[in-house]
Amino acid sequence: LPLGWTAEKLKQLHTSVPANPLLAEPLYLAGYIERMGTGTSDMINKSLAVGLAEPKFIQAEDFKSIIYRKSTPQVTPQVTPQDTPQDTPQVTPQVGQLIKAIDGTQSREELQEKLDLKDREHFRKSYLNEALLLELIEMSIPDKPNSRNQKYRLTPKGKALKEQMKKKN
Repeated sequence: LPLGWTAEKLKQLHTSVPANPLLAEPLYLAGYIERMGTGTSDMINKSLAVGLAEPKFIQAEDFKSIIYRKSTPQVTPQVTPQDTPQDTPQVTPQVGQLIKAIDGTQSREELQEKLDLKDREHFRKSYLNEALLLELIEMSIPDKPNSRNQKYRLTPKGKALKEQMKKKN
């Protein structure tokens, strides 16, 4: 934040002090930025409008913002006589490849290299996030999801799926 600014000041009407005015001006002129100085209030208003908690702005050594998202509802499956121990969760081919590739605890970079994937964002969205959502993998440092030391490992559910996939092949 600019010198003398606080996280609270961001919640009030304030002027814009872009870190790089040479980038901010063309973005404004091209229509990527509506008005300068309204980003944080827009974040707050849009979050509240969809029923989310107000974002938190934290100024410590670094500036951080915490933006909340809706959690996915936990669905409890109903057990019927037709359910069998062989039932496997439906996973995308990408998640299946990731499950097969994980051996122990590995970093994003190691897994991407193992799968010969270059696009970090595609890997994160199509592989890691999907497997995390299905609770097939877990983070080694769940309290710090963006840590540079973050690694991933199979959950018991992921290990069971990997075993079932081995038996099918």
